[in-house]
Amino acid sequence: MVVPKINLDSTADVDRIDAGGMLGILYGLPDQFLAGRKIAEQTKLAALDRKVNLIMVSGVGGSAIGGDLLRVFLGTRASLPVLVNRDYQIPRYAGKNTLMFAVSYSGNTEETLSAYGHARDRGAAVIAITSGGKLAEWAKRDGVPLIQIPGGLPPRTATGYLFISSLIALQGLGLVADTTGEVDETISLLSELRQQLAPSCPEKDNPAKQYANQAFGKIPVIYGASGTTEVVAMRWKGQVNENSKALAYFNILPELNHNEIVGTEVPPELLRQIIIFMLSNPDDHPRVKRRMELLPELLGNRVSAVVTVEARGTSQLARMFSLTYIGDYFSVYLALLYGIDPKPVHIIDTLKQRLAER
Repeated sequence: MVVPKINLDSTADVDRIDAGGMLGILYGLPDQFLAGRKIAEQTKLAALDRKVNLIMVSGVGGSAIGGDLLRVFLGTRASLPVLVNRDYQIPRYAGKNTLMFAVSYSGNTEETLSAYGHARDRGAAVIAITSGGKLAEWAKRDGVPLIQIPGGLPPRTATGYLFISSLIALQGLGLVADTTGEVDETISLLSELRQQLAPSCPEKDNPAKQYANQAFGKIPVIYGASGTTEVVAMRWKGQVNENSKALAYFNILPELNHNEIVGTEVPPELLRQIIIFMLSNPDDHPRVKRRMELLPELLGNRVSAVVTVEARGTSQLARMFSLTYIGDYFSVYLALLYGIDPKPVHIIDTLKQRLAER
């Protein structure tokens, strides 16, 4: 049996393993919203010279997740489709009536740079969001609007900057109604929530520490709901991968009730190593809520545990980011339990180096 390397309430142990300071970086998410909103508001965007029929966010990894959150957030309020593109190319139907956000936190992501070139060739309207690199250079060269955000963070921790920048830009262009109230609530809620998630808060009062201890030695499977928490579930999965250096999986209700739920009979030895986290949001469809009520009853004796995580706040935006924030802290605490510094992503760095050789 694997034994946790540390006690999460031991400041000395936490500081020793968190050598890259990820917990300190996570603490700054509400500040990213404040600073990112100000940067985007101060970036002068000329009125669009065309009718836009598609909003597209092009990026990968941590630079794309903000676009996914934007897509879900705007699902019930935007009058045109929002697409996230994770490819070197852009879809054939994207052209001069497309508004594309080219998003690369580093500014050097090869997939995003390639998509930027394709969008320019197609005559699309492009806005670049980056901390620098080639993307910033190209945007300045081409006269493309540039929202330049602070650098120096792992891309997966810059979600606040990347999300709020694109949202404020869309508001400024008149493509999205004002969301000031929701943004203000989200900043306030995250500022309160980080006190409960921070390492100084003991495990008995800290849900992220509790979830990490429950998931230690297990394979986390995260369930979200279509239209509300689907992207947050994907975010939890990705954060466990990158921060905890562990496998994790996610799926979405109600779809998983038509396939994955059946795959919980064999092999029993593996199933006992799985812990399911269900992300619950008051905005979920009533029938999805009923499905979530039934899943622990149906699966509880097949897997190690089924844990429900409740969203906080009153607005859609606050609820979405409260769950995101809890998952970010959870993944870092899980890394620390394994004795792993959550910040480095050596295998990604190695892959990029190998790709650069050809």
